Amino acid sequence: MKEKGLLIVLSGPSGVGKGTVRKAIFSQEDTEFEYSISMTTRKPREGEVDGVDYFFKTREEFEELITQGRLLEYAEFVGNYYGTPVDYVRETLDSGKDVFLEIEVQGAQQVREKFPEGLFIFLAPPSLSELQNRLVTRGTETNDIIKGRMDTARKEIEMMNLYDFIVENDTVENACHKIKSIVQAEHCRRERVQQRYLNMLEVE
Repeated sequence: MKEKGLLIVLSGPSGVGKGTVRKAIFSQEDTEFEYSISMTTRKPREGEVDGVDYFFKTREEFEELITQGRLLEYAEFVGNYYGTPVDYVRETLDSGKDVFLEIEVQGAQQVREKFPEGLFIFLAPPSLSELQNRLVTRGTETNDIIKGRMDTARKEIEMMNLYDFIVENDTVENACHKIKSIVQAEHCRRERVQQRYLNMLEVE
C-alpha cells in the first residue's frame, strides 16, 4: 500500500517572506515536494511568470472556478482573489508525493477544514516593525495598502493556534532548514507509518 503524500501548508502575514522562503526551499537539490501553484487576480509583479509563480486570472475567470467548486481554498485579500486548484492537489497526494502550498492565512483556514491531516506551518516575522520595514522596502504598495496589510497581519498573528508549527523568518536559510526538518519529522509520526508495519506483520 503506497503511503499517501503529505500536504504541507506554509502561511503567514503578507510581507513575511513566504514566497522568498518557498523559492529558496525549491532551489535546493534535495527538495522533493511538488509545488502547487496558486491562482490570483492580482497583476504580476516584476519578474513573476504566469504558470510558474502564479496562475494569473481575471476576476471573471476566478469567480467561474469558485462556482464550479474547483478550488481547494480561496480568499479575497486587499481587493484580489487568491486560491488553490483542487484537482492537482488530490491527484498528487494520492500518487504518494508531498504537495507544498504557500497561501494566505484565510486560505489556510479553509484547507484545515478539508485536510485536517495536513501539516500547517506559520511563518512569523521577527517583529512587527521588521514586517512593516519589509513591506515598505518591497516598494510595490501605497502607504494605505501597507497600513491595511499591517492591520491584517496583527489579526493573522492572533490566529497562530490554527497551525502545528511556528517558524520565525529571521533569515531565509534558517527558516528553510526548520521547515524541511519539520516535514521530515512529520513523515516519521507514528500515526502515518504504523499501519505499514502492522501490514508487514500480517504478511509474515
